[in-house]
Amino acid sequence: MGRPRALGMAQLVSINAAHDPSRTAVVDSETRLSWGELDRAVTRAAAALRRAGAKPGDRVALELGTGVAFTVLYLGALRAGVIAVPVNPAYTPPEIDYVVRDCGAALHLTPETAREVLAAAPEGADPPEGADPPADRVGAAVAVLLYTSGTSGRPRAAMLSAGALLANVDQLAAVEPAVLRADDVLFVPLPLCHVFGLNAGLGMALRVGATVVLADRFDAAATLATMAAERVSAVLGVPGQYVQWLQEPAVGTGFAAVRFAMSGSATLPYAVVEGFAELGVVLHDGYGLTEAAPVVTINAIGPGSGPPKPGSIGVALPGVQIELRDADGERTGPDDPGRLFVRGANLFSGYWPDGSDGPDADGWFGTGDIAVTDADGELHLVGRSTELVIVNGFNVYPAEVEAVLAAQPGVGEVAVVGVADQRSGEAVRAYVVPAAHAVLDPDKLLAAAARSLARFKLPREIEIVTELPRTVTGKVMKWQLRAAERADGAA
Repeated sequence: MGRPRALGMAQLVSINAAHDPSRTAVVDSETRLSWGELDRAVTRAAAALRRAGAKPGDRVALELGTGVAFTVLYLGALRAGVIAVPVNPAYTPPEIDYVVRDCGAALHLTPETAREVLAAAPEGADPPEGADPPADRVGAAVAVLLYTSGTSGRPRAAMLSAGALLANVDQLAAVEPAVLRADDVLFVPLPLCHVFGLNAGLGMALRVGATVVLADRFDAAATLATMAAERVSAVLGVPGQYVQWLQEPAVGTGFAAVRFAMSGSATLPYAVVEGFAELGVVLHDGYGLTEAAPVVTINAIGPGSGPPKPGSIGVALPGVQIELRDADGERTGPDDPGRLFVRGANLFSGYWPDGSDGPDADGWFGTGDIAVTDADGELHLVGRSTELVIVNGFNVYPAEVEAVLAAQPGVGEVAVVGVADQRSGEAVRAYVVPAAHAVLDPDKLLAAAARSLARFKLPREIEIVTELPRTVTGKVMKWQLRAAERADGAA
């Protein structure tokens, strides 16, 4: 007899607690909770949030690091019928203020305020009426708002319903052989304010009843020691983490029990894939986006699949459809690049607050990525139709960085592009033209930008130039700037 089917993410905790209450559910550097303990903590958190004034449908901003506290309050918010709004703790105060105001948060929880809210609900407290599991965000109800950088320079919140979150973990669970099992220990050294860690990591562990080990800060040697101590059997990471792990003497020990390892946010360097293969570990490249909750494809999966191909992001998950279309909207053939479109129950409901720019009437959502399909039907990314820069999995739109730099005294013009970076996948580079008679110091510009931009959005380098390359109509030719950067790097 199978487990009951959940309608919301927080209900998964109750299902796992009923099935095996003593099994370890979640671990961080300070706390270890069983499924039974996690279920009680989530119920207490739901009660605390309702006592603090949050009502079903309200938004609660969670400015918390990756760990058990975030897990409990995130699931507690959902159990209370509240919409969770994870906020990146790395954001600057202006960025955080914008998110809190834009979503209209009823509560803004930091580590300090979270302790105060939880202290108001004593151990063993029953939740207020309506805050029990049936009040969980379910079905088409928006469960999570996740902010991504916007093309206009302002972040936009993708509205992810309970159904979309559950659909993606169901799609991952349908992969054969299984990518994650109940007896696995999953290591997630990723921020839970990002959809990759939140749903592909924590959400997937909830779905199958696996133990999840969380790390708030990434240190290659320390995380390998944690993996060895916890006998980790599955790992999610980004390319830069796998690059650093491979350079550590203890990499073999840390990965000794690992049977599944997946990377996202950028294509893995094939030398890294080969390095782990020598250790007996297959590194799977995946592709996803916040708007898809997040996983769309994984390579080297399915019965009879061979080793990962260089540059391949694989095939669509069961239940996910993909199409490549040309500029006229027609489907492309093998080896013919096209814009990637996605359809599935895992897609978002549009952007907050009105659902704008979501999937079309037929359920398709056009991504900003250009890809090709090879003769085996595997997908390869070849570029972007937008200027999006992805730094360690976090979206950065150049317009946001350009607006901050352009506001500094003495700045005439700014152009921002993404450049290749071995550790972060991509990095931000800025080209700045001084206003007439102005003398600019790149270090001072960077320091000024740091007051308004999170660290991952900051340019790796600011170059002062006399002019920007332009078309005859005056548009900045950013492709020339990217080409010059590649040429400099190859020199």
